[in-house]
Amino acid sequence: MTDMKKAQTDETRLVIITGMSGAGKTVAVQSFEDLGYYCVDNLPPTLLPKFLELMKDSTNNITKVALVMDLRGREFFDSLFEALDVLNDEDWLKEHILFLDAKDTALVSRYKETRRSHPLAVGGLPLTGISQEREILDELRGRAQRIIDTTDLKPRELRDKILKIYSEDHEEIFSINMVSFGFKYGLPIDADLVFDVRFLPNPHYVGHLQPLTGLNQEVSSYVFKWSDTQKFIDKTLDLLKFMLPQYKKEGKSQLVIAIGCTGGQHRSVAIAEHFAKALSEGYITHVSHRDIDKRKGN
Repeated sequence: MTDMKKAQTDETRLVIITGMSGAGKTVAVQSFEDLGYYCVDNLPPTLLPKFLELMKDSTNNITKVALVMDLRGREFFDSLFEALDVLNDEDWLKEHILFLDAKDTALVSRYKETRRSHPLAVGGLPLTGISQEREILDELRGRAQRIIDTTDLKPRELRDKILKIYSEDHEEIFSINMVSFGFKYGLPIDADLVFDVRFLPNPHYVGHLQPLTGLNQEVSSYVFKWSDTQKFIDKTLDLLKFMLPQYKKEGKSQLVIAIGCTGGQHRSVAIAEHFAKALSEGYITHVSHRDIDKRKGN
């Protein structure tokens, strides 16, 4: 009877592709097809347990599966979380949720370009449907192991990113993406944790430091010379060192930590660089500065 199920050592991968309508799920599922995944578009969550039985059957050779689940099946959506709980009990299965997101302005623009109606606002304003969809998907977004913000990504760029992340030779290692940003330009929508450092003294008001950035040693020295900065760094790093293993244990493959100041050029940049270096001793870290080149009026 044991030959009716795949051997426990044969790891089967299941990626659930979900997210905002218009955020790129079609491009995503096509990318997984290119990677050799067996893909199913718009699978009702109520059918997921039956599909798992098919995947267990040793007579087939399905070891990599990508399923698209979105609001086209919204009448089944309430059962999705129950289905996801079932996945957690399947020790032969490696389950991963990929959530695609984008800013409202980008989603509205895409609907206008395609002249399509939002599935929750047929005949109405796209923004109304987008707002409703965000509310419905909020909990699912929180359960995702990976969130990709497609706001500024072209279809080819999204495809390349997915191929890079999920290709066979990609070793799935927990990594930290440290991002600095300016609050006046908006929050990074793919951030898992956000820290506000606007309470620290601002180099912007020091004449010769204003045109520089937090990558400059003089600016960095100014930011770190204050006792409040040192207390913030010590307490925050202590918190992160406690939280990061928990996120890794929960199944996340990456964590996006955003550090924000007013303009995203001085304080947030210096502190993001410091955190990335401090955490690099135990984790793979990447650092980027979203708004470092933005200036008022540009």
